[in-house]
Amino acid sequence: MLAEYYGVIGFFLIAGAFSVLVDHSPLSKYTLSRAMDEHRRYWMINMASRSMRMVDSQIIGGLQNGIAFFASTALLGIGAAFTLITALDPVMTAVADVPFLDTASRTQWEVMSLGLLIIYAYAFFKFGWSYRLVNYSAMLLGATQDTMHGGKASEEALAGAYRAGAMNVVAGRQFNRGLRALFMSIGYLAWIAGPMAQILVTLGIAGILCYRQFASPALAALRSGDMPLPPQIDRSEDPAPD
Repeated sequence: MLAEYYGVIGFFLIAGAFSVLVDHSPLSKYTLSRAMDEHRRYWMINMASRSMRMVDSQIIGGLQNGIAFFASTALLGIGAAFTLITALDPVMTAVADVPFLDTASRTQWEVMSLGLLIIYAYAFFKFGWSYRLVNYSAMLLGATQDTMHGGKASEEALAGAYRAGAMNVVAGRQFNRGLRALFMSIGYLAWIAGPMAQILVTLGIAGILCYRQFASPALAALRSGDMPLPPQIDRSEDPAPD
């Protein structure tokens, strides 16, 4: 019986191995997500030294909107997967007319559809929790002691900034896991073309995500701040514009 579902087994092994690699392995400290965690903390520390924090509140609002969008997307995926489970007969009939798609048994289709439902439910749970954690981060931002204009952040303000930064990091990690589930669901959908296609597509997606985490231009952009700045050009002698 397991031979019929080796594609699903391979999918979960690949997804699990990727999660361990980017979240729990010694290599995780070199990922794009971990680099952004540090910048989330820097953001909150800098926030503590500002007397006007409207921009910080706007950034928090933008994060909430993005998370809400993906939570809605995951919810639509749950509805689509549930619809697939309840309307398998016409879907299987349509797939049977396509040469390169797999026409497995109804039981296999039910199991595969249920797995898709679980993936989208997991993503929705992660997005929902991330949204809540961003709310907590906003509350901690508001609870951070004010700093007078031109003054230096007090120890109480910095302590509040550290708490808000830590909460923001946790929210970002939950969001990343929900987004990862959505990406991986594309590989899971490949089961419609057979178990081997499911494994190959999942490997391809895992490879793309590894590239984004370890070698993407986005990571290079973050690391560019560690390089020495080029010498400043003295333009004091430049002629005035007409």
